[in-house]
Amino acid sequence: MAAFSRTELSEGLRIALAALKANRMRTLLTTLGIFIGVIVVTVIISVIQGLNHYVSSEFSSLGANTMYVSKFPWIIRSWEEFLKYQGRKDITEKHYRLLVKNATLAEAVAPDLGTNRTVKYRTESLNNVYITGTTEAYLSCANTVPETGRFFSDSDVDLNRAVCVIGWEVKDKLFKGEDPIDRRVKIGGQPFTVVGVMEKRGNMFGQSMDATAYIPYTAFQKMYGSRRSLDIQIKAADPEKTDALVDQVTGIMRQARGLTPGKPDDFAINQQSQIMDVYNQMTRTLWIVLIGIGSISLLVGGIGIMNIMMVSVSERTREIGIRKAIGAKKRVILWQFLMESIVISGLGVTIGILISLGIALLIRAVSPIPVYISTYVLFLGVGFTLTIGLFFGIYPASKAARLDPIVALRYE
Repeated sequence: MAAFSRTELSEGLRIALAALKANRMRTLLTTLGIFIGVIVVTVIISVIQGLNHYVSSEFSSLGANTMYVSKFPWIIRSWEEFLKYQGRKDITEKHYRLLVKNATLAEAVAPDLGTNRTVKYRTESLNNVYITGTTEAYLSCANTVPETGRFFSDSDVDLNRAVCVIGWEVKDKLFKGEDPIDRRVKIGGQPFTVVGVMEKRGNMFGQSMDATAYIPYTAFQKMYGSRRSLDIQIKAADPEKTDALVDQVTGIMRQARGLTPGKPDDFAINQQSQIMDVYNQMTRTLWIVLIGIGSISLLVGGIGIMNIMMVSVSERTREIGIRKAIGAKKRVILWQFLMESIVISGLGVTIGILISLGIALLIRAVSPIPVYISTYVLFLGVGFTLTIGLFFGIYPASKAARLDPIVALRYE
């Protein structure tokens, strides 16, 4: 019985392939809707997964257990919201010192003041260098270290020394292979002694994180004024207690700003997870819309398979009658036509996956858009093949299997 079943299966597959080969153009046109749908779905999956990996890796540099106390939230949805936040009181050095003293769940607390300035060394200059005023605690909050030299110390901050640590790109473009340690540069026209060079950090969303220079925040305030709002970076000592630290920082800030119960916070505590949540919401909506479009293409392709299979059953009614008359069982006829449907679907899916992988590789090669090609796309293709082939082929196949041989033999 097992040998006989294998014979039935192989014979049904042979007949199905012969029928499709006899109608090559019709078979190819029938697969059109399938492979267009597969291309849409797989390219979307590849691009969105690539973007997810890219965004996650970019935000990982912020630190999952690091938060940023600021006057403004990172996410502002309207001009009216911006004006509301603009009217808030500044975050001041007083708040920074209170957090250093009272945030017991924090590993490090660092002020963060920033501006863009030109940095010069002798005849060389580099524009739009991001100048950060901070303390040594910044290293822990930002998960970075100097590549050479040192970072400025607490005594450098307390004594307002004119020392700086430059980013890798600043060293590369200004010093041309010369050792920058103990050399003097001008930041916004003011002389600073280079005491260290930060390790290379790369880009974040297309912006260089190495075109930077770090100076004591006291020196920053002396140069650019102390009446500007600070950002305060805070790193949790225990990542599992990050939420508890948020609550602690919120309480310290509310008390410092004289907020009574019931009044909303007039400061923001920004975290990496907030941006990731917004990003995930955006991509989730995009995913649903585009997958819907791809699914419609697959549905149209499946209906096309059903229509062609109905035509095939009609054209081969007399053949079915002859085969039944000489002893072919219903399951043999059913298998033959199901195989035709599955092969058509499989052909469309295979073409679609190959084209979509080519498109994904082309996107990766010629654009900055990251594309993540997952191996499970192949398993997805097999699933599409079986689902579409079986679902849209079962009715024509069952119709062929139920034909009365006598009526089929009379069919012209």
